Amino acid sequence: MRVLLVKLSSLGDVVHTYPAVTDAMRAIPGLELDWVVDEAFAPLARLHPAVRNVIALPIRRMKKKPRETFAEMKDAVGMLRGGGYDLLIDAQGLMKSSLVGMFSGVTPRHGFAKGSARESMATWLYQVGHDIPETEHMVTRIRKLFAQSLGYPMPTGPADAGLVPDFANTGIRTRSGDGVVLIHGTSWATKTWTVEGWRGVAKHCGAAGLGVKLFAHGATETERAARIAAGLPNVEQVPAGGLESLIPVIANAAGVVTVDTGLGHLAAAFGIPTIGLYGPTNPGLTGLVGPDVEEFVSTRDCAPCEQTQCRIKPDFGEGPPCMADQTADRVWQALARRLRLASAGGL
Repeated sequence: MRVLLVKLSSLGDVVHTYPAVTDAMRAIPGLELDWVVDEAFAPLARLHPAVRNVIALPIRRMKKKPRETFAEMKDAVGMLRGGGYDLLIDAQGLMKSSLVGMFSGVTPRHGFAKGSARESMATWLYQVGHDIPETEHMVTRIRKLFAQSLGYPMPTGPADAGLVPDFANTGIRTRSGDGVVLIHGTSWATKTWTVEGWRGVAKHCGAAGLGVKLFAHGATETERAARIAAGLPNVEQVPAGGLESLIPVIANAAGVVTVDTGLGHLAAAFGIPTIGLYGPTNPGLTGLVGPDVEEFVSTRDCAPCEQTQCRIKPDFGEGPPCMADQTADRVWQALARRLRLASAGGL
């Protein structure tokens, strides 16, 4: 069977699709699956061993420079028409993903039904809609979508991202662990943790003989990373780069502490010991999925609020109350347990 998967973005959404691809690979011998994705996330789609081809679309570039990229987009979409696909699965449920499916010419096209798709108009362009309400984790919903679309029973076992890093292409040379990665950057200010908290974890790592690596994208994250690293010799700021350069760092980490952001989901999918910090968002719907994860969830009555502004303390700066409640000592103790360190005491 030859299947075309449309899941264009974003980082976390792409990672949340891995377990469904793993299910399909195991359920259908000889499956050939091609993945249509925004070019920014193509390195992620290529990580899964069941993916035969990745068709990268310049969607983000086209928004900025439509005239310059129109021909490129047309050629890329045109490649889909000759693929000989038996069916298409739109695992995104947006108008842009359903339009890509329509332009591909592939039929039948499967997707979430009206009421469970993120944008209801997207369902107009499917031949088959599957009613999978937004009451479960996104990973489970996509697994159900694949099972119903491809006609196999929904697997009862835990979600398995199925990642097997390609050492030759990623530059990953060892899985023994190369320090702890602290993922502090996120799209919402309300999902950030305090610099004091990050520095506390970094100090604990230093006392345990562990190096720390920080990513930074853009001026705000770069400034925050500098404050976290100030005066701490065990902290290294990873140079800015694309996913090709970040993936090996995460895949090689001994452990990860993360706020609610896509790179944290990738760490969990790789099976890295991962501690997730959640305040305004609900991990029950979009939390970490992996064999070695632990989530710290706010106990405040107002959480999860799913808001980008805090009504309790609008001028919090970084680390709203629901996130600032989490202490560096507690986070470190959880990480140390998962790293099986002999000592996890406070400083």
